[in-house]
Amino acid sequence: MLIGIPKEIKESEHRVGMTPSGVQSLIKNGHTVYVQNNAGNGSGYSDKDYLAVGAEILKTIEEVYDISEMIIKVKEPLKKEYSLIKEGQIIYTFFHFASSIELTNAMIKSKSICIAYETVENSDKSLPLLTPMSEVAGRMAAQQGAKFLEKHQKGCGILLGGVPGVSPAKAVVIGGGVVGTQSAKMLAGLGADVTILDINIDRLRELDDIMPKNVKTKFSNQYNIKETIGKAHLVIGAVLLPGAKAPNLITKDMLKDLSKGTVLVDVAVDQGGCFETTKPTTHNSPTYIIDDVLHYSVANMPGAVPMTSTEALTNATIGYAIELANKGWKKACLDNEPLKKGLNIINGEIVYKAVADAFDLNYTELNL
Repeated sequence: MLIGIPKEIKESEHRVGMTPSGVQSLIKNGHTVYVQNNAGNGSGYSDKDYLAVGAEILKTIEEVYDISEMIIKVKEPLKKEYSLIKEGQIIYTFFHFASSIELTNAMIKSKSICIAYETVENSDKSLPLLTPMSEVAGRMAAQQGAKFLEKHQKGCGILLGGVPGVSPAKAVVIGGGVVGTQSAKMLAGLGADVTILDINIDRLRELDDIMPKNVKTKFSNQYNIKETIGKAHLVIGAVLLPGAKAPNLITKDMLKDLSKGTVLVDVAVDQGGCFETTKPTTHNSPTYIIDDVLHYSVANMPGAVPMTSTEALTNATIGYAIELANKGWKKACLDNEPLKKGLNIINGEIVYKAVADAFDLNYTELNL
């Protein structure tokens, strides 16, 4: 198969779809890999690194899309890329369709094969391709939250861990999955007073057992969320519904209950955000203020640490990429149930129900 790795064009996105080691694995399986000129620079990989493992370097993004049967990316295609995508071409990347009707319609029109990292799902409901980036984003959420609590960043000016004789900051994490767990670990390590909310009581029991003493658990409902965030200095939104739009758990009206300088970090921004006032931001302009509450909602948080993120992502995606290349998308998805769940749009038809439901569009049963 002819496989293309284009340079990411999203603002401040420094990751690349595949490391040289991943490219080498594809080539060893008999495939040809085309990498766009300087695509790996942001992650610390030069064109020489890719040439050394047998890749071919192409100058432009247009050349990569034109020659490739499968495109391996990190972020969703942007408007500039829509016209480059061909009918029947496999696009293997993060899509987060439920947050963008424009992207969804563009991919329907392209009649490409859209395999979304975020909906590949194991039998135990774990998300193997989303997990590594969720781990990065969860840890970064705590890191960024700590930074933006500083007064000169427009936060309230509190140190997460306090000091002897001074109370630590109160941090609330909504969602006890991968993002929430990683956030809580980092916050706890920095000494914050942490509360995790989740609707799964069994998960809360697990967290209660494994977390240090400065992490408390609480059942998530509207009453408890409102009560808990009213005392918080930092709130991290970490709620995920695979492939679907995130629920708005903190409304604009609830902001009036928060203290001036409270920081909200919404890690669910790629899926529309779990705060009503969330809007996507960038690394160059990461925050905005509504009702004296600082919002941080960068849509590609792991892109800020591409050396870690690209390697972690390749480790997770390469096995499925080899299967897609070796067998073609149909047989690969028939043989691999988790990968089959990654199919979102095929030849102009939405085959992932949560995406269709997000925009009230036609849904086609995948087996049809």
